[in-house]
Amino acid sequence: MNLLKPKRQLTLLQTSSIIIGQVIGSGIFINIPIVAAISGNIWIAVIIWFLGGLLWLPQIFILAEMGSAYPDQGGPYQFINKAGSPFLAFLYTWTAFLTSDTPTLSIIGLLAADALSYFFPGLGFDLYAKIFAASLILLFTIIQIRSVKLGGNVQVVLTIAKLMPLFAVVIIGLFFILNGSSQHLSFAGSKPFTLHLLTAGIAATVWAYAGFLNILYTSGEILNPQKVLPKSLIGSVLFVMLAYILINIGTAAIVPFNDLISVEEGKFVNPFSYIDSTGWAAGGIFAIAVFISMLGVLNSSIITQPRLEYAMSRDGLFFKLFGHLHKKHLTPDYSIIIQSIAAILLLAGNLGDLLGYFTLSYVLQNALVYGSIFNLRKRTDYNPSFKSPFWYIMAVLSIVIQLYLAYGAFLAYPLGGLIACLALILTGLPLYLYFMERRKAGHVF
Repeated sequence: MNLLKPKRQLTLLQTSSIIIGQVIGSGIFINIPIVAAISGNIWIAVIIWFLGGLLWLPQIFILAEMGSAYPDQGGPYQFINKAGSPFLAFLYTWTAFLTSDTPTLSIIGLLAADALSYFFPGLGFDLYAKIFAASLILLFTIIQIRSVKLGGNVQVVLTIAKLMPLFAVVIIGLFFILNGSSQHLSFAGSKPFTLHLLTAGIAATVWAYAGFLNILYTSGEILNPQKVLPKSLIGSVLFVMLAYILINIGTAAIVPFNDLISVEEGKFVNPFSYIDSTGWAAGGIFAIAVFISMLGVLNSSIITQPRLEYAMSRDGLFFKLFGHLHKKHLTPDYSIIIQSIAAILLLAGNLGDLLGYFTLSYVLQNALVYGSIFNLRKRTDYNPSFKSPFWYIMAVLSIVIQLYLAYGAFLAYPLGGLIACLALILTGLPLYLYFMERRKAGHVF
């Protein structure tokens, strides 16, 4: 029996940086055009961004409570498992590995290549972009194998670096508004405000807001998690929601609305390229800023995501390799390596399909996590340091929100990717039966 355990090293600053770094990334500048096109008006889009963030508050309260009760590696897997359903816990992890967490690495790598294509047009070509994305994934894989503390420190630097130019957009946009230089912020051309429009728009923000939950994958490496997790989760969601609203308004103040909605799906909108006085240099600065942002998301994703498979493997419900811990660095090295290789293989896919994959699987996984609190609250060892206000209402709201967003995913994304996602989820059933048979036979990690 391998008695090695991960070491608690991540501070409040590092934990918050990992959350913010994972959430604020590609999504805001990819999804601003998508949401704007769906809404037909920038102010309706702002309302959608606000509601997209508001929907996260009850979810964060529930996550903070469960996280402070069971601050162990693979948080969501642990919650569902302790709630009495090893099968659903397995299905959660299997679904995350195949259709949300691993594709995240692929998507971010491609978007990093796209950002640098401003300087190196060759990266705009599919093959070169994928080779470059694969190289970035491998680089951060090496960093995360060596030390979670090193990875956390790198994340602090990357998060600070990414926020500075993003908030420059807000300041410049405000300058445009105050000087009357922006004619784009009007209600002209609004589409009828319907539930269908609202649902599709909010679903399109999921990629931009996703990532809060993933910090719980690495709860076993957070210092004083009972205090740090609730503070970092609640503080981060409020920060991100305000940031997105301001960045959305700032971008719309700079970029003509027709240009905004004509941005190709999966491509960034570059506000600085519309500022005459700065010209090419400012566009280049923004491209670098986006690239740094992608590095931050990639780094934080590789910190958190492999811990989920690691936790399940240690219970004997996943491939044994994923449960290996590096003897010197105490990191789940094989889990990190395998997920990175899988992400590189997924680079063969289409970005639009990957986004659809992600959205549907992500909200279905979340519904399982939030539902587990009903059984967890009946356990004698359930002693959270943070308790959600009106927990029952918050839990029900959290589940309903996921079902609502799942419906929205079918409105906002290609059907092919969503069907493939459901098919991959169902492959978890025979695998679960296989691992259960092995565990009954005594093949436990």
